[in-house]
Amino acid sequence: MDKAVGKAKEAYGAITDDEELKAEGRAEQRKADAEAEARQREKRRQAEAEARQAEKERDRQRLKDKGPLGGITDATEDIGGLTDKLTGR
Repeated sequence: MDKAVGKAKEAYGAITDDEELKAEGRAEQRKADAEAEARQREKRRQAEAEARQAEKERDRQRLKDKGPLGGITDATEDIGGLTDKLTGR
């Protein structure tokens, strides 16, 4: 909305040969652009924070799925199977 108002002021200033109004219109357009850019940065920052949080949750779930020993029991089972093969059981 501010950008449209700025363009209108700039156009009216050009028609009426009012340099001050043209400058005011350009300033409003720059302000609107800066505000839009700030909103976009905030959206990006929030999306990145949500992605980091989701990654933490995935990591937490992976650790939970592995059990309290972090998958060590699987390794010991593999060693036990190897021992059985070596001893001929």
